[in-house]
Amino acid sequence: MKIEKFEDILSWQKAKELNIEIYKLFSGHSDRGFRNQIERASVSVMNNIAEGYERQTNNEFKQFLYIAKGSCGECRSMLILGYELNYIKEDEYTNLYNMSVEISKLLSGFIKTL
Repeated sequence: MKIEKFEDILSWQKAKELNIEIYKLFSGHSDRGFRNQIERASVSVMNNIAEGYERQTNNEFKQFLYIAKGSCGECRSMLILGYELNYIKEDEYTNLYNMSVEISKLLSGFIKTL
């Protein structure tokens, strides 16, 4: 499949799903600092993929994919903290953690192809 717009990129699609799940799970959460940080990290994953794609050069795109990968790690780190603080249940944690690992792997593969 040819990528004609950033919305066609599988890692962006998966990052959007992760972002939506995080927003749903933490909306109204009492720890606003935690909520803000994990939401910003998850948004950063999908937005950096989009911004990098729109730059139209492979070197810049790769740089933004690396940033997205870093944000994905930050998101995973926040999930670990949230689980250990009992902010999320084990099944929610496992699902979101696995989603973030999958996205990170997709990003690594994409970087290698560029």
